[in-house]
Amino acid sequence: MSVHGALENLVVLDLTRVLAGPLCGALLGDLGATVIKIEVPGRGDDARAYGPYRNGESMYYANLNRNKTGITLNLKQPEGKELFLRMVRKADILIENYRPGVMDRLGLGYDVLKEENPRLIYAAISGFGSYGPYAPTPGYDIISQAMGGLMSITGPKGSDPTRSGNAMGDILGGMNLTIGVLAAVNARTITGHGQRVDVSLVDSVVFSLENAFIRYTESGKLPERCGNAYASIAPYDSYRAADGYAVIACGNQKLYEKFCNDILRMPELIDDPRFATIPLRVQNNEILKQYIEKWTCTRKVKDIVAQILADGIPAGPINDVSQIMEDEHIARAREMFVTIQHPVIGEMVVNGDPVKLMETMPTIRKPAPTLGQDNEAFYCDELGLSKEQLAQLKEKGIV
Repeated sequence: MSVHGALENLVVLDLTRVLAGPLCGALLGDLGATVIKIEVPGRGDDARAYGPYRNGESMYYANLNRNKTGITLNLKQPEGKELFLRMVRKADILIENYRPGVMDRLGLGYDVLKEENPRLIYAAISGFGSYGPYAPTPGYDIISQAMGGLMSITGPKGSDPTRSGNAMGDILGGMNLTIGVLAAVNARTITGHGQRVDVSLVDSVVFSLENAFIRYTESGKLPERCGNAYASIAPYDSYRAADGYAVIACGNQKLYEKFCNDILRMPELIDDPRFATIPLRVQNNEILKQYIEKWTCTRKVKDIVAQILADGIPAGPINDVSQIMEDEHIARAREMFVTIQHPVIGEMVVNGDPVKLMETMPTIRKPAPTLGQDNEAFYCDELGLSKEQLAQLKEKGIV
């Protein structure tokens, strides 16, 4: 494994708050970029107020802001703007998630910044993007899940529209922002100049609807909520076991026939006119599920999964968080949970990085900064201010 980080030659200015933007900054930092987290003096990222807490520090914030240098800066003051422009001249990437137009009103929008640094990649994420009728509208994750259609297809059959159990709009948005940034970095090697990257939470959720809109445009029928079943394949669902639930995924006809013959020992289900094809099985999924659960309900989850996997058919348990964190593959081999030492929180666990680069593996090199933790080191060592100048700026509320 190389000692290099894949993005170690890039400097990122991170003006984001809460989840989607900070997630992008964390992913870039995991990949080796130098990420400078810029926060409002005295208050910082809104997520510093989100629990859970330990020793007065937000663990929510700490998980999303690892691998970052933490400084404070007041962008509303002329001296703060001048310091910021000095940073921009040296940076490769800027990420922000203000409401569209805020940076322009501060006099620090893309049109201004690209004059200072034509190679700057300016990446913004917001609820609805920087253009279109809804652009000025504020947006949070739940708004994106609602207006992007995800809630309309999520939940048990006949239930009320349901929000995903995690902040899916924010997570998808943060990942798309990361993809956009990396695409712009490569484009810069072609064109020689930077560009704006514009990502919307709602766009990200709409993109995730996958084939729901295709089914609608083809049939004219609105997709319905169908619980853990899949609208295009069956059997592909969760099934009640003696001690919980297992999921079984027969993704093609061959797997289904194997499942009926080898597992259920009911070959007659293969030619049953209700189940003979994938579309027919989807149409009659609830009936088919009754046959399958006659078998699963008499067995424990681990035995169901072991037997089905041994026959080459995809299956798995429905893990809770404690089971995931103890899983030999997920937690150990794939290192999806990493223990770090935070200066205030102490020992804590953060999410591992899902991207595995075999020669330049992402790493979590340092914990999230406390508010303004790196002010002196950054402003004095990187920007050349004296300690006296820094003290004066702090007294005036600039840093």
